[in-house]
Amino acid sequence: MTAERRSLARMVELTRSEAMELLAGVSLGRVVYSHQALPAIRPVKHIVDDGNVVLLAQDGAAILSPGERGVVAYEADELDPSRHTGWSVTVTGAARLVSDRTELARYRRTLAPWTDTGVEHVIRISPDIVTGYRLTIGED
Repeated sequence: MTAERRSLARMVELTRSEAMELLAGVSLGRVVYSHQALPAIRPVKHIVDDGNVVLLAQDGAAILSPGERGVVAYEADELDPSRHTGWSVTVTGAARLVSDRTELARYRRTLAPWTDTGVEHVIRISPDIVTGYRLTIGED
């Protein structure tokens, strides 16, 4: 057995701006919502548009009903499991279905579906709370 010791990653808190920039650089994440009074998580595609997180949810996802508003969390990350480095960002805020036809058309073009499961709903999350962390290895 060798005496080699793996360097531990250091967790660095991101600013809101840094976190939103990282979130805008990826297209997949996980939305956390309440379904029948229990937490549920679903992978979805997203974009960051004008400071909001806009996501595409498949028909039957039960994230929101028409006309309903709710509080959800959205998380995305890029992690390297072998080096134990990367980042994670979580956004929590009010969510609602996008109903404006012009916006729907634009978002559906931008957020092309990645499954064949049916009509998608477009949901906009207004980020009230944004947290993010970067895992790095190195000197302080």
